[in-house]
Amino acid sequence: MKVQAWFKGANGNRLAADLSGAEDAPTVILLHGGGQTRHSWARAHQVLADKGYRVVSVDARGHGESDWAADGDYSLEAQVADLLAVIKALGGRPVLVGASMGGTQSLVVCGRYPDIAKALVLVDVTPRLEPQGIEHIVGFMTRHPDGFASLEQAAEAVGAYNPNRPPPRDLSGLARNLRLRDDGRWYWHWDPCFIVGDHRDKVERISQTMKAAAPAVRVPTLLVRGRQSDVVSPDGVEELRSMLPHLAFVDIEGAGHMVAGDKNDHFNSAIIDFLQEHHPLPQEEQTEAGL
Repeated sequence: MKVQAWFKGANGNRLAADLSGAEDAPTVILLHGGGQTRHSWARAHQVLADKGYRVVSVDARGHGESDWAADGDYSLEAQVADLLAVIKALGGRPVLVGASMGGTQSLVVCGRYPDIAKALVLVDVTPRLEPQGIEHIVGFMTRHPDGFASLEQAAEAVGAYNPNRPPPRDLSGLARNLRLRDDGRWYWHWDPCFIVGDHRDKVERISQTMKAAAPAVRVPTLLVRGRQSDVVSPDGVEELRSMLPHLAFVDIEGAGHMVAGDKNDHFNSAIIDFLQEHHPLPQEEQTEAGL
């Protein structure tokens, strides 16, 4: 059964989360990308919970229902500090599954604190971030500052950004990532301060921080790339492999940067196979889950 939970971030900021599974089950923390919310993991969360894992999907600071940063600090260092606070509150050594922004946090944490996690899954993110892909993302996030007149209009904007994914039949999932304000328009539910400033400089600093952390990662690591991604290139994959010789890699055909949403079944299969090897359930729970 999924319940809403709250964690205290590094600055006392509240972080909203969905939590499923028994407290003593192996834990998987799902960390979304920039401009998304924990609901982007909805199907993966449910599949992992049904398998018997303790699953925690967290809204990053300034996203979803988590507190917006009063000082406007959405730096990688602030996000890393929040993630450390969540891990400490949960106890034990979880598997970290991070998409894009969530993956940068996870990689840095695992590099700086080698024993903090059992394993690491990076979803379409490497230290080498292709400029055209970043421009694509920033363009999408800044294109509609005045919101949308309807959910259908928001869906059209998503479709223009991500033609790999068929338009949703049910807009309720999309609605979880927007908020209807008093002016009658729908707005993405994240702090606009998250995207201010020179994004090229930010991306370069993030890239350098990841490159510094990656060689120290010792835990089993899986990179799941969308084959049509414009953010992670084959060269970026090989560069990460040179830093992490133990890296496992899955390239999912028909998926772009938003891998879990584009090809959810393929994504779930890839991470479940990885988890069964590196973060297995107790034998009794595996039998009950039909594994």
